[in-house]
Amino acid sequence: MDASRAQSSVLPDAEVLRVISNCCQAPRPEHFTDRTHCCECADHDDLLRSRDLESLVVSDVGNAGWDPICFVTDLAFFYYFPALARLALDPPSYGYGWYMEQLLFHLTYEEAQRIGVWLLLSLVINKRSFICSLTSETRASLVSKSMIAERNLSWR
Repeated sequence: MDASRAQSSVLPDAEVLRVISNCCQAPRPEHFTDRTHCCECADHDDLLRSRDLESLVVSDVGNAGWDPICFVTDLAFFYYFPALARLALDPPSYGYGWYMEQLLFHLTYEEAQRIGVWLLLSLVINKRSFICSLTSETRASLVSKSMIAERNLSWR
């Protein structure tokens, strides 16, 4: 596929977020982690319980060393996915970088705890178009510079 054809098939960010919001309408869980597991899980659960789809910000989830999304249940991940996609479409932020890399980690890491969410998204949205839309031309240079693009998008 040539570059001009690929760019013409990329959805605008607002449309990507609308599609994601429509397919990820999950009820808000009472708890987002197994808060009884450890103090870290309880802290992460408290933070996520204090946020919603609009109030979640990159400072809540963008630190790879203290990332509550690593500990959430599948239902919690599905509930927060529209907010995570919104953060991934934002430009890189000072101190946190580009959240798309963190989101791709959550969707593809070896333990694959999110396989149910990924399979659902694959059924609802063509996976290739979905990732291409999330990584539209305005973010293409960031993707090409990232090692994660080579490792995690090797299916292209």
